[in-house]
Amino acid sequence: MSRIWYISTTIVRPTSYALSRTLDIFYPLAVTEIKDKTLSCFSINCNGDGAQFVHAAADGDIVSNFFSMNEILNYEGVSKPLLAVQVTELVDGIFIGCTMNHSVVDGSSFWHFFNTWVFHFSKEKIAHLKSKANAEMGTNNISSLQALMAHHWRAITRCGHLNPDQVISYRVAVGLRQKLKAPLPKEYLGNALQGVSVKSTACELLQHGLGWAALHINKTIASLTAEEVKKILKDWEKAPSASITSSVSLLIGSSPRFNVYGNDFGWGRPVAVWIDFEVCLLPETVHAMAEDAEFLEAVAT
Repeated sequence: MSRIWYISTTIVRPTSYALSRTLDIFYPLAVTEIKDKTLSCFSINCNGDGAQFVHAAADGDIVSNFFSMNEILNYEGVSKPLLAVQVTELVDGIFIGCTMNHSVVDGSSFWHFFNTWVFHFSKEKIAHLKSKANAEMGTNNISSLQALMAHHWRAITRCGHLNPDQVISYRVAVGLRQKLKAPLPKEYLGNALQGVSVKSTACELLQHGLGWAALHINKTIASLTAEEVKKILKDWEKAPSASITSSVSLLIGSSPRFNVYGNDFGWGRPVAVWIDFEVCLLPETVHAMAEDAEFLEAVAT
């Protein structure tokens, strides 16, 4: 049986208790010992040593340091800025703090401003991309995500001013649960995915339209059959290797298909799920995308 150290604070005890009961089902996650540490093979010893659960409390208000204009009153807006944005560099990321005068805007206006500031693709814009991509190629196989990926892929390539012969790849994590024969049961606990790379030269990608790029992504993903997966795994077992992302590679992570809306720990259900395009771009490329008419056609206004 799995076990977890309970925390005496009454606020978090129900949460830790629920986690402990959950680990009775997902017991492989409550282990501390890996028996075989060779690169090509490892096995987990389900010894029930438990999982880590931490309830942390910060001494003092460190969050306030992430926001400019603290303790500035609304009426001081006659001489001080109505909007202040602070970007704080952390050890493992960044924190964007946004302060706005409440006499000028309400909550709805604030979030409308905040969501307009980032590149954002609305449901309607994505539907248009999907329709355009399928129409260009005379098919109905291209999904919304594949059309959005193609739009993103071409925009970065176009704004990056790459050498025409430069190969730029788009790496996608493909779920294998339904591709295997027989499909894995929905209760399967493990990592069942395989990364695939969609490749094209900059010249070829930009000479063709959105539909060509989207269908190229579609076909590459479809080519990952159950037989191909088995071959990849056998080859990796013989010669293990780590995947290295080059300076001209794009990586997409996350998925809109997971059941994130059904989770509620007592603080309310999630209100949104995001698809993250994880890319590291030169500042000039980002500035170029912000002024690229073709890219901005699909960005929500």
